Amino acid sequence: MTARSLVLQRGPVTGRIAFMATALALVVGGCHGDTDLRPEPVVFPAPADGGAFTVTESMLDTWNTIGKILVALDGVQYEGRAQMLGLYDVRYRGEHFLVRTRALVIETPGQGLRTRVDALGPQGQAIQSAAAADLLQVLARRVPAEVALYRQPVKLPTTGKRGSKARPRK
Repeated sequence: MTARSLVLQRGPVTGRIAFMATALALVVGGCHGDTDLRPEPVVFPAPADGGAFTVTESMLDTWNTIGKILVALDGVQYEGRAQMLGLYDVRYRGEHFLVRTRALVIETPGQGLRTRVDALGPQGQAIQSAAAADLLQVLARRVPAEVALYRQPVKLPTTGKRGSKARPRK
């Protein structure tokens, strides 16, 4: 029997009293201090690849962009870097790991430059932790959008010879 059906059966005054009593019972019944009605946090396992991703940019540009993002990102402790190895040494959510960038081989003509970004344990071993996967997910969203801000211009030599003035022969 609902509160509305009580109002209809017993008249307006008796129905209001029944409605108030029902509402009070529901409120008091829901006030148990030991019952937590918040849902349990959902913990997703780290992806099989640890959250690694590929960017269609050069390794240097990707590495520079990741460094700028890591330094400014809340919760990340930047511990060090090794540009020649494409590594950043970080702590995130209490875990210590490396963020690595690797240039990928161009497999077909015209494919363009690509860089793989992944996470490694402190000794260089593969890592599949939730913290590393979360940080890589943040980087995967931000790097493509911000890489143009930190792109290093590449200066290629001209194809023509310098000083190509013809010299008179003797």
